[in-house]
Amino acid sequence: MGWTVRLVTAALLLGLVMVITGDEDENNPCAQEALLDEDALVCQGLEVFYPELGNIGCKVVPDCNNYRQKITSWMAPIVKFPGAVEGATYILLMVDPDAPSRAEPTQKFWRHWLVTDIEGADLKKGKIQGQELSAYQAPSPPAHSGFHRYQFFVYLQEGKVISLLPKENKTRGSWKMGIFLNRFHLGEPEASTQFMTQNYQDSPTLQAPRGGASKPKHKTRWR
Repeated sequence: MGWTVRLVTAALLLGLVMVITGDEDENNPCAQEALLDEDALVCQGLEVFYPELGNIGCKVVPDCNNYRQKITSWMAPIVKFPGAVEGATYILLMVDPDAPSRAEPTQKFWRHWLVTDIEGADLKKGKIQGQELSAYQAPSPPAHSGFHRYQFFVYLQEGKVISLLPKENKTRGSWKMGIFLNRFHLGEPEASTQFMTQNYQDSPTLQAPRGGASKPKHKTRWR
């Protein structure tokens, strides 16, 4: 009977600890949040690593340790596609579909990075070595524009010679990504992912992923 009481007491204490820990995580600005289901649809097999944050794919950049400011000055991330085929070549795209805001994306897509001729063996290891048609531009969402999605897509190049038109090279904003993909007969991406962040000066209680209102509604632990 004594052991039964002890086991019940231990179980109750464990449950209490779990509830307290859960509450702490809910209020922890450094707790990494998963994207909402509708945004997580883009997350298909690609990994994106930034310093201090690790793999930020399909997550929201935490509102702590100045991460949302640091990411605006960090060098290009490590992008890995574990499913890349050795001997194949790939194209990497990074775009912001929410320029200047998700509510009014009049400058979508903003082209942040475009690299072609990436060897599959390198992409599998996270080495982005190829022809850089658009040099990496770090995420820099404007103040008071809400959360922005930063999307990464990997396409199979299949020997095609990829280039940008002179008019595309004049600006990064309002890029007709769909026209570009059709021009080179690029189909569905082999892999993709995205992360979200907002201007570091904005209050997280005032901004949101949809329409720039507030931060993601569901604080789901990242899988």
